[in-house]
Amino acid sequence: MVSLKKLSEKEELLAPGHRLCAGCGASIIVRQVLLAAEDPVVIANATGCLEVATTIYPYTAWRVPWIHSAFENAAATIAGVETMYQVKKRKGEITRDIKFLAFGGDGGTYDIGIQALSGALERGHDILYICYNNGAYMNTGIQRSSATPKGASTTTSPAGKVIPGKRRFPKDLTAIVAAHNIPYCGQTSPSFYNDLIGKVQKALSAEGPTFLNIISPCPRGWRHETDQSIAMAEEAVTCCFWPLYEVENGEWRLTGYSKQIAEGKKEKTSVIDWMRKQGRFRHLFTDARKPFLDSIQEEVEREWENLKKRCGY
Repeated sequence: MVSLKKLSEKEELLAPGHRLCAGCGASIIVRQVLLAAEDPVVIANATGCLEVATTIYPYTAWRVPWIHSAFENAAATIAGVETMYQVKKRKGEITRDIKFLAFGGDGGTYDIGIQALSGALERGHDILYICYNNGAYMNTGIQRSSATPKGASTTTSPAGKVIPGKRRFPKDLTAIVAAHNIPYCGQTSPSFYNDLIGKVQKALSAEGPTFLNIISPCPRGWRHETDQSIAMAEEAVTCCFWPLYEVENGEWRLTGYSKQIAEGKKEKTSVIDWMRKQGRFRHLFTDARKPFLDSIQEEVEREWENLKKRCGY
């Protein structure tokens, strides 16, 4: 169990006063990640909401060494820095332990950054890559990504008479990453800070490449009130749209609330009720769209059952 008192005594490494939207999940995620780090860190940040809003020239909200990468190559950038560090450490030019992290949104991770990410994982760089997953290209106008939930209306999958929003279920990037046979990867949520911080600490203590996929509510893109972000991130877990789990050296394990659901100790909530609270799905709540809405519930249930089997339930 993470000590709140201990965390409260640590220095905040992401300064207040940045320009991220009210209720943005990304800043909450970054704060929790940086609070979990015990060693000095160097960060690469893909172009996106987090990068743009925390570094408006001539200001920066980062109190750690930070590198801006292009949309598609944060993993390659941090891999290069980590390689330089390893060389200098072998030569005795650097003696202290330093951790190397990359942050990217789902657009820069699931889509245009997946090649760089896959390469860094396959080469075995000692890095932690974190995807803050808000389910669309929010920074450039709320376009669909391959992480966008089925049925969500975006500017490039607009709900109307022709299509009911995005027509496909999100791809499972966490499982794709796990297929690289890296030491550690997992999914978590900022609403369960103990789970998130514990997983960050596990990832940073592992030798080799690690990855965390973290759901990141976006009031602008999800169309919910700004004070409901943590509630949205929590309900995504409790309805099993976004299960908490980890894959450590090939062993799949449910964690936290998701483990308790699988063991019958917690109630599973409704995916439909979670969707009803977000304006990006409001077009689905009609008699004509009910079959499509039901298909989303069925797919979430199927994915949840498959994950439980993988984790030994």
